[in-house]
Amino acid sequence: MKSVITLIALAAVLPLAACNKSPSDKLADRVENAADNRADAMEANADVLRNQAARLDDRADKARDTGESRSDAIQAADMNVAGMSQERRDAIVANEAAAVR
Repeated sequence: MKSVITLIALAAVLPLAACNKSPSDKLADRVENAADNRADAMEANADVLRNQAARLDDRADKARDTGESRSDAIQAADMNVAGMSQERRDAIVANEAAAVR
């Protein structure tokens, strides 16, 4: 019975002890909270960057698919590349001009 009373008394005193933190405890809590806030901000930035990276990966896949389609179209058309100007060929390579008309 004494141990039960002791445990109840201890449970009642613990919240009061937490209220009377020393200055070093308060500073330590502030340091930990500030670090948590910075870490939360970093994680939020990481999420944004992951989303941007996923979108960029999708764009890269589309660019590859487009390049492959354009290449296939040029080969299928059996174009007279020798009759083209260098500027025209460069424009086709840079995706600034139609590969096949």
